[in-house]
Amino acid sequence: MKRTSAGVLLLAAALGLAAGFLVDQLLTAAGRPTFTPAVTLPILLVLLGAVVVVLALPIRRATRRGSTSAVNPFRAVRIAMLAKASSIVGAVIGGLGGGLWIFLATRPVTPSIGSWGTVIATTVCGALLVAAGLIAEHLCTIRKDDDDEQPGGDDPGLHPRLHDH
Repeated sequence: MKRTSAGVLLLAAALGLAAGFLVDQLLTAAGRPTFTPAVTLPILLVLLGAVVVVLALPIRRATRRGSTSAVNPFRAVRIAMLAKASSIVGAVIGGLGGGLWIFLATRPVTPSIGSWGTVIATTVCGALLVAAGLIAEHLCTIRKDDDDEQPGGDDPGLHPRLHDH
């Protein structure tokens, strides 16, 4: 499994930013109130980040040198995929909050403190979820064993034989 690249996270954040700005722009053009994230969203993002890191800690403990516990590779991959998904979702949500923030900042009327608070908290907690996902992904890294080789290594049974006639 490849680690989450910065390009993927930047693309996800850019898409979220554009979506956040566009949603508020369309709502305002239609004469409707702007979108404000729920107060519970930042709390849930932080809790998700904490859960992902806590799930990754046993994998890290098992992969340290001198550890006698075996690593279940399927569990490690599942938690690593959860970490990867969390970092991408965090980038999208953080970008969404950033788009809402930019929209609010460009309005001639100053929005209420409550609107600013939840938008800023959503942006910051989205970034925290990205960090937690990347940390958990790093914790799930299993060092390569000495007997791991590329397919088609030195095993003669894996290569086709050519016969001379």
